[in-house]
Amino acid sequence: MPIRMIIVDDHPVVRDGLRGIFTDDDSFEVVGEAADGPEALAVALRTRPDVVLMDLRMPKMSGSEVIRRLREQTPGVNVLVLTTFDDDADVLPAIEQGATGYLLKDTPRADLRRAVQAAARGETVLSPSVAEVMTNRARAPERRTPSPRELEILGLIARGATNREVAAKLFITEATVKTHLLHVFAKLEVNDRASAVAVAYETGLLKRASGP
Repeated sequence: MPIRMIIVDDHPVVRDGLRGIFTDDDSFEVVGEAADGPEALAVALRTRPDVVLMDLRMPKMSGSEVIRRLREQTPGVNVLVLTTFDDDADVLPAIEQGATGYLLKDTPRADLRRAVQAAARGETVLSPSVAEVMTNRARAPERRTPSPRELEILGLIARGATNREVAAKLFITEATVKTHLLHVFAKLEVNDRASAVAVAYETGLLKRASGP
């Protein structure tokens, strides 16, 4: 039987290109498409695919939240992330929420087909750069340095911005702001915003403003 899959990406051209990769092969059946997180959840619930091939950054819902909800509502589904982002702020939440694999969009067609087949079997598939991120994390369980994006958000928080204000300034969702802050808390080994700001100043990750 062919592997039943849905394609989730907010760019129609990308979805068209991916569909072309798989519809030419009888080993796969594309049973649905979605342009954002809520639509992906609805399509997956309706079609019950073997594999969800999805981008990570889309409108309306963070990628890690989509993965978590997919795993909850359709426990047998395997999620294969296909995106352009390979920093730990993107990789780690996706893996932690249950993504079966994580590939970049420059993956060759043949490798992508093999990855979907492996994901359908429940096998972990990681691009080399993503595997390096995971290896580095395993080697460094001690306090880790927040990413530039996380520090940008923490800097705004330190100057008194709310999550909503940060989201508006950076053109991201409040849920994404919260996710980034949770990563900061974990990396700095703190439990709240005030402690995160204090540690960031103490360690020189954030610089105090000079002048009056």
